[in-house]
Amino acid sequence: MTKKRVLSGTRATGKLHLGNYLGAVKGYIELAENPEFETFYMVADLHSVNVPYDPKNFRERTRDVVLDYLACGLDPEKSTIFIQSLIPEQIELFYLLSTQVSVARMLHLPTYKEKVKLQPQDVNMALLNYPVLMAGDILAYKAHAVPVGVDQLSHLVIAREVARKMNSKFNTSFPEPQPFKTGENYIPSLLGEGKMSKSIKGSYINLTDSLKTIEEKLAKVPTDSGKGKTIPEKGGVANLMLFVELFQGKEKRKEYKDDYKNCGVSYRQLKKELAGAIYGELKPIREKRRKMKESLGYVDEVISEGTKKARRVAGETLCEVKEKMGLYERGC
Repeated sequence: MTKKRVLSGTRATGKLHLGNYLGAVKGYIELAENPEFETFYMVADLHSVNVPYDPKNFRERTRDVVLDYLACGLDPEKSTIFIQSLIPEQIELFYLLSTQVSVARMLHLPTYKEKVKLQPQDVNMALLNYPVLMAGDILAYKAHAVPVGVDQLSHLVIAREVARKMNSKFNTSFPEPQPFKTGENYIPSLLGEGKMSKSIKGSYINLTDSLKTIEEKLAKVPTDSGKGKTIPEKGGVANLMLFVELFQGKEKRKEYKDDYKNCGVSYRQLKKELAGAIYGELKPIREKRRKMKESLGYVDEVISEGTKKARRVAGETLCEVKEKMGLYERGC
């Protein structure tokens, strides 16, 4: 049976948070255990330098993502785990693919316009090229499926467009990558609006947070009086109920729903119990992470082996593309 390839990645923002875990990594693990798929998971460090960042701790932040991948349960024997910038074949492929994408197409992407608003003083070419670099990431491994959030769907459309154009114009053999839902597709912010994000202070819970820290963060989630005809469908209360279901089960959420309509909900008690449930689920991850951090040689070994595997696959793709485009091939 020919396995379908999966490629996904996490930006190098340091330690992973609850949104990364529920919305991506848990799904990564399920896919890696499925014999139908061949999985590639990267730390997207090049996708992290198109915004202002601190180079002094950037390598540590990149390593932290790999460490968290492993602590969460990703098995390097079952998945190729690698760092984006260590695969030069992806970058070369990105350039070749960029010759088939118009500037006008990139300028009209809503995600680019949003980035421009967020950092008007630093509108760099990497922001404009982000979707094409993403296409290079995906097509380098001829991925059939890409677990992505809602905010990345427009970029995946670009990858499919590029694949079609390359296949039509140069007779390459790129599959058109399809979005793949894993776990919870959207993990809301603790602030009541938007998604959980490392770039928004107070919106997230780190996988390494202590029980006290989790309690303090949940205490700040905005709530209402705790009683009414129906539980709000948006905002802090709705988000709390989602977390209750994810960590305490549907029955517990139903219990709170009934209390809300009748005797009322004590958010202080709810938040305390929820913090304990979150802390309990993350405890094995923290323990495994602590042990691996004491022996960082293992993490370096995983990165080294992942680099070799990724370069071999991406190199095969690059050779095919260069041959089809009429370019000289280096060692193919």
